[in-house]
Amino acid sequence: MFAPVFLLLAVVVYRIGFALAGNPKLVGLNNFSPMAAVVLCGALFLPKRWALFLPLAALLVSDLFLNAHYHASLVSWVMLAQYLAFGLIGWVGWSLRGNPRLWQIFGACVGGSALFYLVTNSGAWLYEPDYARNFGGWIQALTTGVPNQPPTWLFLRNTVVSDLIFTGLFVLCLRGTTPSAHAAREAVPATA
Repeated sequence: MFAPVFLLLAVVVYRIGFALAGNPKLVGLNNFSPMAAVVLCGALFLPKRWALFLPLAALLVSDLFLNAHYHASLVSWVMLAQYLAFGLIGWVGWSLRGNPRLWQIFGACVGGSALFYLVTNSGAWLYEPDYARNFGGWIQALTTGVPNQPPTWLFLRNTVVSDLIFTGLFVLCLRGTTPSAHAAREAVPATA
């Protein structure tokens, strides 16, 4: 249990440190975040009683800190869409519990990125006054975004890349520390 908790703390420190270090827009890293990977891998590898709670709690703690740092509302409608998306990603991870193959984990990772993109951009379409409340406005929310901001497809690209990188790192760190991995190693008879 030490490795997963350590990784969660490292992610919170990374997320807060990255934000405190400067504006990610300056270096082209909008939405380059470990949070979806944490939720997916937490649901996959953490003990059942902590699998969904711990990653979402880490997300909430870092969100509250960052919202206070940026002088934003501590809780907002934006967060509702994000937490809905993260909850769905956690459900996908939970459904793969056991001993998933790598292609399943990384397929869920890419699917989770797309899910996050669709849910959060649809949420932005609903609450952002810059979008028309019609099909064209929803397509704008999924492609070009609001004027004078980077296009939203860049967020998708960065989300997919960061989710793949962080999921790969988490799998490398956690795959050997889960109870199913220990049980699988112990089930293999020793050769003389």
